[in-house]
Amino acid sequence: MLKKIVAVLLGIIILFFVGKAVVKIAKISPFLFQLLFNRDIKLKTNDDHINVLLLGIGGKNHEGPNLTDTVIFASLSTKGDKVTLVSIPRDLWVSDLNAKINTAYSTGESKRQGGGLVLVKAVASKIVNQPIDYVLRIDFDGFVKAVDLVGGLNVNVERTFDDFEYPIDGKEEDPCGHSDEELKELATSSSQLEAFPCRYSDTHFYKGEQKMDGKTALQFVRSRHAQGVEGSDFARSKRQEKVIKAFKDKIFSLQTLANPAKVISLYDILKGSIDTDIKDDEFDDFIRLASKMNKAQTENAVLDTGDSEKKRPGLLINPPTGEEYNFEWVLIPKAGNGNFSEIQKYIDCEIKIGSCSITAK
Repeated sequence: MLKKIVAVLLGIIILFFVGKAVVKIAKISPFLFQLLFNRDIKLKTNDDHINVLLLGIGGKNHEGPNLTDTVIFASLSTKGDKVTLVSIPRDLWVSDLNAKINTAYSTGESKRQGGGLVLVKAVASKIVNQPIDYVLRIDFDGFVKAVDLVGGLNVNVERTFDDFEYPIDGKEEDPCGHSDEELKELATSSSQLEAFPCRYSDTHFYKGEQKMDGKTALQFVRSRHAQGVEGSDFARSKRQEKVIKAFKDKIFSLQTLANPAKVISLYDILKGSIDTDIKDDEFDDFIRLASKMNKAQTENAVLDTGDSEKKRPGLLINPPTGEEYNFEWVLIPKAGNGNFSEIQKYIDCEIKIGSCSITAK
């Protein structure tokens, strides 16, 4: 199900840079255009790989606007024949932060503008034990607008599911009629849905092919409290990859690329929703790299707690809630809190060899 998900990284990046290209091309001659796009790719590399960290945040209209809902490490072969993707769970505990990894961007950004990219890049690099050349962050508000502008997405929903605890924007702190005294008692309630029902809505998806607008696509990728299998971070990562792949396919359709006005409109939408350390003079290199990666083999390194029914071991565990983890639900390496050695070994194998297995211990 996760094969051919090069779009997880390239879908949004390429749209952003194609838009820049269209704007730039409009200002240069055909001769200069040939010089620009026919030269060799000169992006930063490590051992013939370009490593990129892709982040997704809620944005200003969502609870915890700078908390990362999506953290994906991607290692792209400069030969264009392989890309390795690693979805890092947002609940992974990072001892250096004394918090989950999903707080890294927010913490860094609160210190200084641009600090978010620097901190999350350093934290993720330490976890995977790989240098990270570039990082790109997009907020979901821009994604919703972009999906609507391309006319929606066709997405295959793998299984029917309900999420009765999907947060309503702007209602995150609504007391739902409770007094201040009652709020203190309810602060530690085990069921936030029962305590604050006005903060949540029911989102439902049927199995099968569906046409999704921006709002629906966002609900599909952000749902975290679905019943059954779809309530796991692993299932949510798969849904995110499905949507971004569909987005990439729509972007590269003739209807979109043949319409410069639409491409420029998409670029205008995304440029206010993207934060990246990729330089302006590198964007055309990413476009050419994308064309090389179009038929690349994809390896997906799965970081989760495993699947007992399928007898598939995992590299993470969910430790008991306690003071060590600020009384939060978290994930830590099976090897021990802060010990990412087995994860690093697994990722390195996926990058260099591929189709690596995890040994049960």
